[in-house]
Amino acid sequence: MWMYSLRELQHRLRRVVIAVLVVAVVFAIALAVQGIKVALNAEPRQLTELLGVDEWVVHEGTRSPFTGIALIPEAEVAAVAAAPGVRDVHPVVAGRATVLAPRNAVVNLVGFGTTEEPADFRLRKGRMPQADDEAVVTKNLRVGLGSRLRSTVGEVEVVGLLDRGMYYAGSPTIFMTVDGAQAAVLDGQPFVMGIGVDGSIVDPPPGTAVATNQDTINGLTLVVQRATGTIDFVALLTWLVALGVIGAITYLSVIEQTRSFAILRATGSPGRVIVGSLLVQSVVVSLVAAVVAVPIAWLIELGMPARAEMTAASVVQLVVVGLVVGVLASIAAARRALTVDPALAFGGS
Repeated sequence: MWMYSLRELQHRLRRVVIAVLVVAVVFAIALAVQGIKVALNAEPRQLTELLGVDEWVVHEGTRSPFTGIALIPEAEVAAVAAAPGVRDVHPVVAGRATVLAPRNAVVNLVGFGTTEEPADFRLRKGRMPQADDEAVVTKNLRVGLGSRLRSTVGEVEVVGLLDRGMYYAGSPTIFMTVDGAQAAVLDGQPFVMGIGVDGSIVDPPPGTAVATNQDTINGLTLVVQRATGTIDFVALLTWLVALGVIGAITYLSVIEQTRSFAILRATGSPGRVIVGSLLVQSVVVSLVAAVVAVPIAWLIELGMPARAEMTAASVVQLVVVGLVVGVLASIAAARRALTVDPALAFGGS
């Protein structure tokens, strides 16, 4: 069965190569868009890891300081800092802005620090902001140290660069001092969106509640839920296209080999041999296409404007999907082969 299947693939090598390349491109597109989903889902966790707090004090009724506009009086920062079990506090002000120069971009704007000095973000380059008109930015804003950013909320100088910290579907983030963010987002009013806590607080101030890092992750993930659902739908369509291509190639192969299958049936070959040979052909084409798709997907991701991450789990998923697609693609061809009349083996050519 194996030798027969491989010889058939060799006999139709040109068609097989074309099919492999077409299916590989389809698989690569699916793998690349799945990479966008992986990146979107990773952003909230990377943000919480970057900030490094144990839990959050937020306005009662909200679960994240980054997804709502409910405000907490800044005076509550001192109350939280004095609570039993709290080692340090990090007030947070979050908003959105549009950078106008040196390049246009919609960005997240975050003021985050301690009551004494700014938090350490493990900068890629530069230093933490010390003045209200200084900022650390994520690298996807594509500006250098010393750049002056003119935005809809004012002008700041870039003094540091970060590898992580993007959220809201890869939007660049500008980190400022809390006072600077209050001036930019709240017109200088003494409010914050949340208070990060090192340690644990049992009894938060009235009108506030305790939220975990997972609550923050869930809130940010919910924002991109529709986008990730759309990505899953596009990936499903690509699997169906691949299924159709491999199925059509295998089915045409059966039609061309009608006399060969008639001879196999006339000589008493069991149905499992016929089905197995077609299954092997489909699976080989599908799995080879899945392997070829990996470097193609990597090239596609390099050209994508959105950030994408190819993980080992995504590659394994592609191989598994390739195996399933190969099996399903052989079903119609196998049914066609099993209905071939054995009498055709004794007819004219």
